[in-house]
Amino acid sequence: MITASELHEGMALRIDHQIYKVLDVASRAGAAKMSGNVQARLCNVHSGRLWDQHFRPQERLEDVAFERRNLEFLYSSGGTCVFQRLDTFEQVEFPSASLGLAEQLLPPGTELIGEFAGDEPVSVLLPNTVEARIASTAAPARAQPDSGTKEASLDNGRHIQVPLFIAPGELVTIDIRTGRYVERVRTQRKKGT
Repeated sequence: MITASELHEGMALRIDHQIYKVLDVASRAGAAKMSGNVQARLCNVHSGRLWDQHFRPQERLEDVAFERRNLEFLYSSGGTCVFQRLDTFEQVEFPSASLGLAEQLLPPGTELIGEFAGDEPVSVLLPNTVEARIASTAAPARAQPDSGTKEASLDNGRHIQVPLFIAPGELVTIDIRTGRYVERVRTQRKKGT
């Protein structure tokens, strides 16, 4: 048990038999007879729903300890993302809502770290960016780097905006939170080829 004044980003709480991850915390001091409060933005780890909640600073809350385990992303289907634990090869399901855009952008075989409360899956620690191959787009145009964008289709079927100089078949980096193009992946050429 902890008090609300001890809350910090990244913690997990059990409230009414549901597990919530703390996304953001702000404390306000009270004045005179008014007591302060702790405002926390929480995310239900099963449904992905956000909840803004106010607590009294001395309110007792049940914190949940995380255990981190290595996982490999397998596939997503029917509102769930299926991972495999690398230590036991057991399959674990996370709600697609808890992964957001990552569900559509993560390539199968990606190794990630999962957080568990006992044997209950809580969340997946996602990278900031992923690499994806451009399946189709208009022919590249030689232009200034910041001059414009065009639509491109990734190998997973998702459509994004890329700079005019990107060609089909190229590998690009995509921001996993926004789904936007970040940069072209440069590949090393072997000497003598």
